[in-house]
Amino acid sequence: MQRRGNSAKDGYVGIDNDRDGGMTFHGRLVLDARVFGLIPEDETCEGWELGRLQGLADRVNAEWDKHGGGIPSLLPDDLRRRHAEVYEKQVRSARDAGWDPDANLEDEQ
Repeated sequence: MQRRGNSAKDGYVGIDNDRDGGMTFHGRLVLDARVFGLIPEDETCEGWELGRLQGLADRVNAEWDKHGGGIPSLLPDDLRRRHAEVYEKQVRSARDAGWDPDANLEDEQ
């Protein structure tokens, strides 16, 4: 059963239980951490408190800063391939779960 959103009391719900098939701010943090090898592929960060997530975000941002500041096309070949693999897998899973990337755009207009 998929939970929706986050609960500060219980920590982050984890990418597998996050809304939008994990394609949220915290979900993308988990994906980026996997890309850079900061956490194992099977780490979902479920139950992580905000401070621990912030520490991970700081480490992820430091890695992005080394490679052009968050632009996947500027990553070295190996990391660019890894980014594509990690994100393609999650996007496919999110779409299968009903995530519509264009839905958020409609909400903003």
